[in-house]
Amino acid sequence: MDASQERKITRLEPEKPMLFDLTDLRLFIHIAEHKSMTRAAERMHLSLGAASARMKELESRFGMRLLYRENKGVQLSPAGETLLRNAQQIMQQVERLKSEMQEYNNGIKGHIRIFANTTAVTEFMPEVLGRFLARYPQVNVALEERLNQEIVRGVQEGTADIGIAAGTIQAQGLHIINFSTDRLVLATAVEHPLAKAGKISFAETLDFPHIGLHEGSTLQHFLNRMVAEIGQRLQLRIQVRGFEAMCRMVEADVGIGILPYSAALRLSATTRLALVELSEPWAVRERSVLVQDLEGLPQYARELVEEICRSPAVA
Repeated sequence: MDASQERKITRLEPEKPMLFDLTDLRLFIHIAEHKSMTRAAERMHLSLGAASARMKELESRFGMRLLYRENKGVQLSPAGETLLRNAQQIMQQVERLKSEMQEYNNGIKGHIRIFANTTAVTEFMPEVLGRFLARYPQVNVALEERLNQEIVRGVQEGTADIGIAAGTIQAQGLHIINFSTDRLVLATAVEHPLAKAGKISFAETLDFPHIGLHEGSTLQHFLNRMVAEIGQRLQLRIQVRGFEAMCRMVEADVGIGILPYSAALRLSATTRLALVELSEPWAVRERSVLVQDLEGLPQYARELVEEICRSPAVA
């Protein structure tokens, strides 16, 4: 071999060992739950010596103490608490992966995960999914209610295949499809002092007790932010899980509520409500579908996006 050939030889660096494997994480979670190395080792069907060696090696790889070994058991260090939170999330993701992969053995041929706002989950997605799944019975859909920023982040990071949001969306790098417009309205009992207002500002409603949605609701999060921006306080008399419960409370004059006109119109068929227009520009809200790459989605997922966009339920 001449010198020129020698220069072409590339030295391969030895692979660095992984910081941890799934067995390490499961063992660590059991130790945290039982506060005992012995009981954790039993749960994992390991000898006490093997379990202890694994934890010492884990601490060595991270370069920090994860456990305090005491006479009465084992306690987590601050670094150990951080590892525990992340280990639990990783194991939840592993279990979700196993479950979703098992579905393919059971005949499922596709999976779509959707993050959506309150209105989408409660108002029009049930009908949309009913029609879609009738055509694609072997596709599994996971629909989760999330806040707008979580919807955007989920699609950007690939945690969700499709996002459905309302209002102004800041979503760099995503394909955004505006598919309908709705508006927020005030609902009151028919005898309420605001019932005949015609049009009213959001600030004027704050003199009266409100019926709100649960704290995880996109709409409630948005209204809380609007209240904070004008420096006032929202009098929440009660919080409920959905628009139907809100309208029942409003009808009984427990308080007033703000909800999308599409939901109010549907529920006014079974409840006696007065609907009052809000004067703020933000009351008019564009609905949007968010995807990373529409053409990159499977055919069945693209058809679901089309179903959402053409549905009469969102007109």
